Amino acid sequence: MKITGRTTARDVQTVDYVDSTASESLKVLRNTYMLLSMTLLFSALTAGLTIAYAIPGPGSILTLVAYFGLLFATTKLRNSAWGILSVFALTGFMGYSLGPILSHYLHLPGGTSIVMTAMGMTGLIFMGLSAYVLISKRDFSFMGGFLMAGMIVVLVASLGAIFFQIPALSLTISAVMVLLMSGMILFETSNIINGGETNYIMATVNLYVTIFNLFISLLQLLGFVERD
Repeated sequence: MKITGRTTARDVQTVDYVDSTASESLKVLRNTYMLLSMTLLFSALTAGLTIAYAIPGPGSILTLVAYFGLLFATTKLRNSAWGILSVFALTGFMGYSLGPILSHYLHLPGGTSIVMTAMGMTGLIFMGLSAYVLISKRDFSFMGGFLMAGMIVVLVASLGAIFFQIPALSLTISAVMVLLMSGMILFETSNIINGGETNYIMATVNLYVTIFNLFISLLQLLGFVERD
């Protein structure tokens, strides 16, 4: 009887631990999606204002410096309320840097269709892959190393495309980026629901950057198709 009693108590404690972990993961996921929605809307607003007032882009160097500076600040402030302000500063700046790019495409023949199609495809890919992870509960953490290696290859190839001005290479990079960002959605969502990411501010930043890059890559691909 004593052995049975200890076993039952141990089982109850194990169940309580699992439930607590699952509840915490759901809380992080809920907060992440809420903050992500707000940052996407804020980013769209800053992009719209940039287009409406024809504000020039910040340039490549300033964009990189500001992006990594704000990303560093967000990482340092992720456990405080200031971290939320930093997230909005980062996503707002990225929306501002996106404005001139959208303006360029909107002035092309069929540009509005290109932008709206890229936006719709981005939303469908994100929702579809996120729903798959949430329903299947699969762990995609094994993709981390592959995705990192892929991003390094893309970075090197992008530098080559810039210096040598090879359209076919740029098109290939955009296509690969769509695949990598799709993998990142699976990886990041899985990381949240399985307790790998417990900070919703960093989870928001990771998903936002993934969606941003996915949208840009689809925009470039659709632009190439329309141009051809």
